[in-house]
Amino acid sequence: MAEPKKKTSQSRKGMRRSHHALSTPSLDVCPNCKSPKLSHRVCPTCGMYRGRQVIVVTSTTKKK
Repeated sequence: MAEPKKKTSQSRKGMRRSHHALSTPSLDVCPNCKSPKLSHRVCPTCGMYRGRQVIVVTSTTKKK
C-alpha cells in the first residue's frame, strides 16, 4: 500500500474537511395547515401533498 511521504498539516486537513459540515434541513410552510414541513414531502400534520389528501392522519395522544 502507498504511504504518505509527509505528515498532513492541521491547516491542510482543516481545509479538506471544510465542506464536511452538516446543514440544517430547509423547512417550508404547508399551504393547507400552515405548519412547518420538509419540502417535497407529505405534511405530517394534515397529510396533504400538492393540494390533495395523500395519507389519513389520526390524532396523536400521549400515553401515560
